[in-house]
Amino acid sequence: MLFQNRTTAGQALADRLLAYANRSDVLVLGLPRGGVPVAFEVAQALHAPLDVFLVRKLGVPGQEELAMGAIASGGVRVLNYDIIEALHLSEAEIDRVTARQQQELERRERLYRQNLSFPQFRDRTVILVDDGLATGATMRAAVKAIQLQQPAAIVIAVPVASPETQQELATQVDEIVCVETPAPFYSVGSWYAEFPQTTDTQVRELLQQAGTVARNVS
Repeated sequence: MLFQNRTTAGQALADRLLAYANRSDVLVLGLPRGGVPVAFEVAQALHAPLDVFLVRKLGVPGQEELAMGAIASGGVRVLNYDIIEALHLSEAEIDRVTARQQQELERRERLYRQNLSFPQFRDRTVILVDDGLATGATMRAAVKAIQLQQPAAIVIAVPVASPETQQELATQVDEIVCVETPAPFYSVGSWYAEFPQTTDTQVRELLQQAGTVARNVS
């Protein structure tokens, strides 16, 4: 095991990111749910604001595990036109899947962020944090969505990553910071002694502690 839990992993990751401390342009985004406890430790150490960035996969109708795109916080939709064209998917089909996933994304955003205005990404250094990278599919979608917002830089930060995924994503962002890239990789959870599912309540509590959302709003 490399890490006891997400808290200690976040602390180890924060040590690798100290060059970004005390900078007014830095924004830390955790990918719910497991990335938020890690991102909380990073934001605290860097004295940077913390928020969440939600991504929902758009599955092909009848083949939901096959992604034809993704939607993300901030009203962004990214489509995989190779798959859409290969499967002759209609605009109506894409819109139906998008609408369904948009409802779930908005439900989670209301739960986590209480309809607060989303922070601006333009000209900021955005640090995207998750608890690990296996295939990197969710992180890849988040990167594509944030790139559309014209940030000054995008940094991916994770405690542990597959070496292959780390190398692939390194070509898509300004910097990628991984504490460890073990091989063979197995799975993200393999490198944690404690790896329970992070709950919605825990996400809310961490955002409250960080000052992202108010404590007295239900």
